[in-house]
Amino acid sequence: MRVVLTGGGTGGHIYPALAIGQEILKQQPDSSLLYIGTSRGLESRIVPQQGIAFEAITITGFRRSLSWENVRTIVRFWQGVRRSKELLRKFKPDVVVGTGGYVCGPVVYAASRLGIPTLIHEQNVIPGLTNKFLSRYANAVAVSFAESVSYFKRSPDVEHAGNPCASAVVLAKRDKGFASLGLHPETPFVLIVGGSRGAKALNDAMIDMVPMLSKLPSVHFVFVSGERFYEETKTKMKKLLPGIADRVHVLSYVNNMPEVLSAASLVVSRAGASSLAEITSLGIPSILIPSPNVTNNHQEPNARSLADAGAAVMILERQLTGELLFSHIRTIMDDTLHRALMAEASRKLGMPNAAAAIYEQITRLHR
Repeated sequence: MRVVLTGGGTGGHIYPALAIGQEILKQQPDSSLLYIGTSRGLESRIVPQQGIAFEAITITGFRRSLSWENVRTIVRFWQGVRRSKELLRKFKPDVVVGTGGYVCGPVVYAASRLGIPTLIHEQNVIPGLTNKFLSRYANAVAVSFAESVSYFKRSPDVEHAGNPCASAVVLAKRDKGFASLGLHPETPFVLIVGGSRGAKALNDAMIDMVPMLSKLPSVHFVFVSGERFYEETKTKMKKLLPGIADRVHVLSYVNNMPEVLSAASLVVSRAGASSLAEITSLGIPSILIPSPNVTNNHQEPNARSLADAGAAVMILERQLTGELLFSHIRTIMDDTLHRALMAEASRKLGMPNAAAAIYEQITRLHR
């Protein structure tokens, strides 16, 4: 099978596309993949590292306010459509898969005009502008959250398939997660992570709650600050850590996140769609602080979906303090039954077979 993957701008769009590509190669090893993105997006660096052929088009996103830049964007869109048609005619794909981000707009639209079967995947509860637009032309839609189905009523084939990023993390080895942190197996620990680049609000709350950690003497804390905040955070925390330094692990980045995640007793994080897919696939309770600095505030509905199901506690960033965060952590970590119920609720939301479900949806288009 020959498949074009497209989606970009952020890892939240890129990694689901790569996970779908990996599932296709797993099921049909003789398949050929081509990824179409932009030269300015993260995909231009990430995709070639995965050994997947990459081509670029020029396109920018729409601004949500009136601007002459939007007129230029429309011109770039049609230029992107022409370039996409050239690439598609040359590669001759059986199916085109889009995972969101403005780059997949001209690619999926061009494919639909050429009569090539198309599928789009929506990671968030509330669909982005590009996928809303493309749903009128795509042959099939896969969504990560059940709440998203109603947004695609006009599509002929909508499936609540889950996020394909969930499929890889279930294979992670918990014992390797503990070992990489220098912890004995089954040591209870709270993983606090603000994304690959870190989150200042979360860093500040963690620093503020360090003096309170002695109230949880048997619990370790693994704090991933992000590289840009690491030195500052480490310096501040050193002054506060006497007596509990052996239970607090400050890291700039974690290379084996699936393994560390699988070993965690509780996760404190942002509410990006791929992260939530991994958390629920493993059945881990969480405290979610959705980022207010994302398009359409899409992380808050993501977090609310887990909170409403009893799998997570949501704290809005404007409410976040060290004292409030520690209060929730202590409540969950001190109550084994409560934590187990949250874990079960999380597991019920998990869809570890998401990549396989999307692959089946793709093969139906190819038949």
